[in-house]
Parts: sequence; structure tokens; C-alpha cells
Amino acid sequence: MTTAVMTASYVADFERCALLCESMDRFLEGRWHHYLLVERADVQLFKSLEGVNRTVVSEAELFPSWLRAFPDPLSMGRRRVWLSPFSLPLRGWHAQQLRRLAMARHVEAETILSIDSDVVLVRPFDPASLWSEGRLRMFRADNGAHDATPGHLAWLAHAGTILGLPPHPDPAHDYISNMVAWRTDTARALLDHLENRSGKSWLRAVISSRDISECMIYGRFADEVMGGVGHRPDARSLSHVLWFRETFPQTSEGLASFMAEIRPDQVAIGVQSFVGHPLSEIRRLAFSVTPV
Repeated sequence: MTTAVMTASYVADFERCALLCESMDRFLEGRWHHYLLVERADVQLFKSLEGVNRTVVSEAELFPSWLRAFPDPLSMGRRRVWLSPFSLPLRGWHAQQLRRLAMARHVEAETILSIDSDVVLVRPFDPASLWSEGRLRMFRADNGAHDATPGHLAWLAHAGTILGLPPHPDPAHDYISNMVAWRTDTARALLDHLENRSGKSWLRAVISSRDISECMIYGRFADEVMGGVGHRPDARSLSHVLWFRETFPQTSEGLASFMAEIRPDQVAIGVQSFVGHPLSEIRRLAFSVTPV
């Protein structure tokens, strides 16, 4: 069982991505290859992270010529904006999700495991363990979209619109996490479905709205179009995540309190970049977690 691990990143997250890579090299087991999906301008920087099990992929290899990044005039060029003749301007987080979807047609592994740049593995983990009797464990918080952060219901609605499903499902499941596994064959079938239904490229279908969540699109397709075939829904996240700065004090003691709550079945942590803990402190505590 082989796994294509993909991380969509950018220059501001480079140091976090480097720590993720270090933790993967230390803890990830089995047959895997890691793909760093970045904008054209960031390729050379991320090349320093390449190795036997890691390759940098430019979005130039994934996107058509009509979707390109440009300096954002509203930020005095500090940020990027993605422009196309078929959509409103897109932001970096949109482009990252599109890169992940595009990878379904660029890998041959049975599993695609998406891991965010701010994740750090803390225990040995073989992605093959996510399979059981031919079914892949898929993160799903049942009816969790109602209690999640703002935007989840809009993302579900857009997924429904492009998939030919009701925009407001009941129950409204949440499929978003920072460490998510997909079946490669299902992800490819998803792109085929989008094209067959829309009569245009899957990319044009997805960017028909900016309410994009690749996890919601995949999850609804797997559950409602494919009938859940080949998947085992599971509400347990593989990583223990610190989503909000208000949850714990912005101190070493606060980070230690967060780390103390990691469950025995979780193999990684995720500390959002805007929370503010130093990477050196995150690294020290992450690599001191007791294996189970």
C-alpha cells in the first residue's frame, strides 16, 4: 500500500513546512512519497527540502495557463492573487486547495494524504494503517458543520451545487481537518464527475464560486454520490489541533497544556501559524511526546 503525501505551502510557511518535513522523516513509516505543492515563484526556496522521499511540484505542472498568480495591488504586492477569465480573483488558500485536487491525476499511489504545513508528527505512523478490509478511514464529524467555524455551511453548499446534490444537506457533516486521507481512485472519479456534469474542466467547475473546500467536495462526493463505498467515516482527527489563540495562554506553559491533551490515538499536532508560539518550542515539545 503506497501513499502520496501532499502539502500545499508558500513562502511565509516555509519554516513550518521544514519542521513538518523533519517530523515526517523521523516518524512516517511504510511506503510513501511527499509532494510539496507550491507557486512558481516559491519553487527554488522549497527545493532545499527535497530528498529521496520528497519532491517539489510547481503549480505550473498542475494548473492550465489561464490560471496564474500575480502581485496583489491591494496589499502593495506583498501578497498574491490568482486571476483567470472564469472566476473572481482567488486567494492563496484557494490555490492551495486546487493544487491538492489536481494531484489526483498526477500520482499512482493508492492513498493521498493531505497534511498542512503547520502539522508536526509526534509519533510513528504508517498511513497504510488507515485501511481495513479494502476501506479507507475518512475523517467525518457527523452533522459537525453547524458547530464549526464560519464558512462551513457555504462550503457544503458549493460542493453540492457542483456535484449535483442539494446545497443544504441534512445532516450537514464536516470533513475538514489538517490531516486528511483520500482514496486516489475516488479523487479521480470526483474530477471525472465534475467534468461530466458541467461539460467543462473540473477546475472551472470548482472556481465557479470562491466558497471552496476541497475536503467538503471530496467528502460529499464519497458519501452522497459514491454511497460511501470504500470508506469508513471516523470522527477522530489524526492530529491534535490548536485552532484559536484564546484556547491556551501564549506561553510555554500554555503550549505544554495543549500538548498534554493529545490523545493516545493521535499521531500529530497542529498549531495554527497565527497563534504565535515559537517554532523552537513547538519542536521541543512535539519531539518529546511519549510513543504509544
